[in-house]
Amino acid sequence: MLDVLRNNRIRWTISLLLLISLTMTACSGGKSDSAAGGSGAEPGKPITLTFFDKNTGDQFDNPVAKEIIRRTGVTIKIQQPTGNPEEKLNLMLASNDLPDIVLMDRRSDIVNKYIAAGALVPLNDLIEQFGPNIKKMYGDILNKSRYKDGKNYYLNNWYDMDTDPGWSFNMRMDILKELGFGDKALKGESFTQEEFIGLLRKFRDNYPAVDGKPSIPLTLNSDHMPTVVGTFKGMYGMKNYYEQDGKVMLDIRHPRYAEMMKFINQLSTEGLLDGEWAVNKSQIFEQKLASGRVFASGGGLPSEPNRLLRQQNGEDTDKQFYAFKVIAPGVNPAETTYGPRSSLGWDAIGITVANKHPEETLKFMDFLVSEEGQYLLQWGLEGEHWDMADGKHVPHPEVLKGFRDNWNEYAKATGIRKWTWFIKNGNGSDGTPYDLAAKYDRDPISKHALVSMENSTWDTSIYDNLGPDGGTPEALVEQKIKDLTDKAFTSMVYAESAGDVDQLYNKLITNLNANHADKIEKIFTEKYQERLALWK
Repeated sequence: MLDVLRNNRIRWTISLLLLISLTMTACSGGKSDSAAGGSGAEPGKPITLTFFDKNTGDQFDNPVAKEIIRRTGVTIKIQQPTGNPEEKLNLMLASNDLPDIVLMDRRSDIVNKYIAAGALVPLNDLIEQFGPNIKKMYGDILNKSRYKDGKNYYLNNWYDMDTDPGWSFNMRMDILKELGFGDKALKGESFTQEEFIGLLRKFRDNYPAVDGKPSIPLTLNSDHMPTVVGTFKGMYGMKNYYEQDGKVMLDIRHPRYAEMMKFINQLSTEGLLDGEWAVNKSQIFEQKLASGRVFASGGGLPSEPNRLLRQQNGEDTDKQFYAFKVIAPGVNPAETTYGPRSSLGWDAIGITVANKHPEETLKFMDFLVSEEGQYLLQWGLEGEHWDMADGKHVPHPEVLKGFRDNWNEYAKATGIRKWTWFIKNGNGSDGTPYDLAAKYDRDPISKHALVSMENSTWDTSIYDNLGPDGGTPEALVEQKIKDLTDKAFTSMVYAESAGDVDQLYNKLITNLNANHADKIEKIFTEKYQERLALWK
């Protein structure tokens, strides 16, 4: 009898423990957090993630989006501000109201703010377990994008080197032919500084007026001053900073900076440079280029003015602006620096600590990072938007036409190149470019620029964000230095003589030294050396 009671008691105890276990399992969603990797999600179960993308606010419901959902089980709820993205990012961080995934400007202080606040999840262990495509596609980019603690907190967007032309001197092909430089121009050959001055003079003399208005040999866009300055620096092979004896200094320390300023001043004093260049906002700048009275401009290829000129002149592509190098005396064309680009890209995409599904999110990222994912994002659906032929991706003609006719609307309708996440520059394994819309079916001007601007692109990543941290007293000093330099640049351009340029340049150097430029340059050098050590 005692044995029976003992056995019943044992059975009752086991049943009670089993009931408690089942109750706890049910309360935890069917499995423990440790078994689910802390995500709380069941394997293969669809999830929805909030994604703050500063570049888009569209609904995630076009054909490419639906295919991503089908392939990954992840639905994206896009968040995007109507105002300043960085203000919204700061507000989300301060209020701890974080999305699951966040896309920020990698070059901004906001990324370091998020990392320092502990708002982003370290990705190293997740990538090791669930990111084979990330490791394969990113390669050494992961090493170069580590934070100072040695960890990766985001994946780069638009990463790896883009060898497409950056800045250039853009000249009307029809005018070049009329002035006797047709063969040279069609071949995409470089022009010397003296040849360029001669062309501007001939244009001014041959075309004093166009449609009753004064002609403009050369004009610039004051809304994009870094591009304006960078274009002229490209002639001389100058970079973001001037390096000497292991020190990283302001670019104005370059021994040929004053010479460059005298050249620009010469263009101004001779009336070859648009006298209104310093107040040319983008709209005015583009209107001037499209008016037919401008021969040359500095900066990137003027796509909108070229489009308007194409509308006016039909298929006569000569009456548009083409990109060329202008070479300073003593500079090898291959040493020019017209194409500054960072292999680390534009954006940072991270998983926030608010994300309850880090493993599933990383797997979602890994798919989009893969070559298959890149072609889905940028080419669309196989059979609907492209086919494989002889081992290569071949787009349907209507896709190319859709982007030519109305890029933005076609991208929005199809989803092709709408979701620009984890984008890698360059070509896939079959040799076709990942970026179908921009690089597959190039127009004659873009094809010409690949030749004329060859060997001018260089990687700026070692110089990225070398300045003082935002919000520090040193950051205010750096801003003061920048303001002094910008003001002096304009003053030197408008100076009455080359001698005045020398005086203004020397005065600038004195002012910068008085405002502790050496302390800022010390920060440049220290961060540069730290980066070199981190990248080893």
